[in-house]
Amino acid sequence: MVEVVAWSVTWSRDFERVAAGLRTALATVPGARVEHVGSTSVPGLAAKPIPDIDVIVSRDSVPAAVEALAAIGYAHRGDTGVTGREAFFAPDESPRRNVYVCENGTTNVRNHLAVRDTLKARDDLRDAYADVKLSLAEDPVMDIDTYIARKFAVLQRVLEASGEFSAAELAAIRRLNDPDG
Repeated sequence: MVEVVAWSVTWSRDFERVAAGLRTALATVPGARVEHVGSTSVPGLAAKPIPDIDVIVSRDSVPAAVEALAAIGYAHRGDTGVTGREAFFAPDESPRRNVYVCENGTTNVRNHLAVRDTLKARDDLRDAYADVKLSLAEDPVMDIDTYIARKFAVLQRVLEASGEFSAAELAAIRRLNDPDG
C-alpha cells in the first residue's frame, strides 16, 4: 500500500530543521546546496509524507559530501542504480526522509528541480498530479513500483511544461521511471 496524504506545512518545517544540520556538516564542501525536492516541497500538493532532500555538489565534491554526511550519522547506500546520485539512510526518523548527494547538472537533479518549480508555478499541473496520486493510493494493494509507473504520464507533462529537457532527456527519464511504458 502507498500512503498519500494532504500537504502539510510540517514538511517545510521538518526540511528546514534537517537542512540546517546538513548545511553545517557540509560547510567545508565548496558550493554545496541543500534543496527540498519532491512532492512535499510543493505547497498544496498531496504526497507520501516523506520529504526528499538533494544535496547538490560538483562532481569533484561528491566524495567530500558523502564523507560529511557519514560523519553526522548518515549511512551511505551507494547510487541505488541512478548515476550521479548517492543515497543515504538517515541516522534517525525524526522526520523520515530521503537524502541524496547529487552531482550538479545531472538529468536527475534537473528533473527534481524542474518538477518542483513547475508544480509550484502551475496549479493546474499540481492539481492533476495530486488527483492521480490520490487515486492510485486508494488501491489497497498498490505497490511503489506500480505507483511510480502509473503517475509518470502526468509527470511527463510537467517535465515537458518546464521546457528544461530535450526529447532524448525526456525519453531517458521515462525509461527510468516507467521501464515498461
